[in-house]
Amino acid sequence: MQLFYNANITDTKQFTFDKTESRHIVRVLRKKTGDQLFITNGKGLLFNSEISIANDKKCLVTIIKVDKKPKPWNYHLHIAIAPTKSMDRYEWFLEKATEIGIDEITPLLCDHSERKILKAERLEKIIESAMKQSLKFHLPKLNPLIKFSDFINHDFDSNLYIAHCEKANKQTLKSVLLPNQKITILIGPEGDFSSSEIEKAIQQNFTPISLGESRLRTETAGVVATQMVSFINQ
Repeated sequence: MQLFYNANITDTKQFTFDKTESRHIVRVLRKKTGDQLFITNGKGLLFNSEISIANDKKCLVTIIKVDKKPKPWNYHLHIAIAPTKSMDRYEWFLEKATEIGIDEITPLLCDHSERKILKAERLEKIIESAMKQSLKFHLPKLNPLIKFSDFINHDFDSNLYIAHCEKANKQTLKSVLLPNQKITILIGPEGDFSSSEIEKAIQQNFTPISLGESRLRTETAGVVATQMVSFINQ
């Protein structure tokens, strides 16, 4: 199955793609009238459609069937993670976390952050592409970049964890995880969280955790945490 994504598609009889997507479908993929397209809105709906007009400016499809796809995991995972200096690494994390299964991602601006500006539109495209490639029908939510101090002062209804590298009394993530939970995990930048940030997070009920004996890159830590949560819930 080749999966297309459009957030604006609804349970109607017909749908018209915009100029950019129409050109991709007709010119690049060489789709023709009568060809079948599978489209998701990223909210759990799969639209089985057929091309009615193969126009590279306004590709029109007729909706044949709509299926509601349940989320394939029974937990809610929110990872708040500092952007890496190299955007390639951060994009790699977004791609792999989406493939594994994640619900929400928040970029964090920390004391030791080297990158303080993000191109949100590009990051959204990375996530969308990974969702389509892995045949998922639920698009992870990407939140705006936020200061660490502002983020930890939110009212959370989840189990809270902060992964850091300082020598301290920490539990392993795998030892504290339980299935079917709402989970929020903080992961710092290349220089780790500052001691002040760790202390403030603990004061806000974040439990200090370790992801293992190895010292991991930021993006690797994000993927390891995502996979660990997925494994515990299998």
